[in-house]
Amino acid sequence: MNAPGESAPVPRSCEGPDRHPRRPAFVMPRGACDTHVHVFGPAAEFPFSPARSYTPEDCTVEDLFALHAVLGIDRVVIVHGGAHGTDNRATLAALARAPARMRGVAVIPSGLPQAEIEDMHRRGMRGCRMSTVVSGGASFEHLPRLAAETRDFGWHLVLHFHRADELLDVEAELTACGSPFVLDHLARITAAEGVGSQPFAAVLRLLDTDRCWVKLASLYRLSSEPYPHRDMLPLIHRVVAHRPDRILWGSNWPHPICPVPMPNDGDLVDLVPLWIPDADHRRLALVDNPAAIYGFAAVDD
Repeated sequence: MNAPGESAPVPRSCEGPDRHPRRPAFVMPRGACDTHVHVFGPAAEFPFSPARSYTPEDCTVEDLFALHAVLGIDRVVIVHGGAHGTDNRATLAALARAPARMRGVAVIPSGLPQAEIEDMHRRGMRGCRMSTVVSGGASFEHLPRLAAETRDFGWHLVLHFHRADELLDVEAELTACGSPFVLDHLARITAAEGVGSQPFAAVLRLLDTDRCWVKLASLYRLSSEPYPHRDMLPLIHRVVAHRPDRILWGSNWPHPICPVPMPNDGDLVDLVPLWIPDADHRRLALVDNPAAIYGFAAVDD
């Protein structure tokens, strides 16, 4: 809280994405899903939260459709962006544009009426996100209550960590909560921390609960090397080998609060076969696993 007479911090401006994605060499399989994008605005229609920690450019659902047409991606999960706080209208409006091939992850506080969660479920929401990275949303303190309030709808919990060691603080709660859950961005484990770290051991333990999913997205933030970020491969290959049936892939478009040179999304797609060399494992991560957790229709070979 600000002291009397102090003004609230001014949210920092956020660089927009590369607006000229190149067509990747890797061809996505039919039914491939990008499980981690955000839409922002248009701010004139969907204002940003006054409690936000950053101010993005407008990155609309039309921009998203154009991007995925270039990348060859059929399905998408919109993770509600922190700049909009707990006002989910921008995401819900986007989901209405193509409900058969879009799902969402909401940002909500605990304590909402069940009828409100039911309405969001009907409109395509399938999970709720908590974060220690951005302000204006829901913290991990909401975890046990959100698990209880959304479990009957089959929702999963999404955890967005600022530091990997935060996973250790909530491991026991995740083990006990009974709900499926997704560890965003490989639980924020950096290449420098590596496979020998305590957070990575916790990831493997949680995967063995059969309720944990690991999302491979925004990993360019965790590398100490330039593209193609080969120092991340030991972490990626180990987690994929451990539970290929619990791996998800996402682009993280439009890459908000990006602390490294802004990636081109075509380059990110071309990392997929490097990260997941086995074709059967790629199909799981790109098609079958997202269909299972988000409720998309099955895709025939």
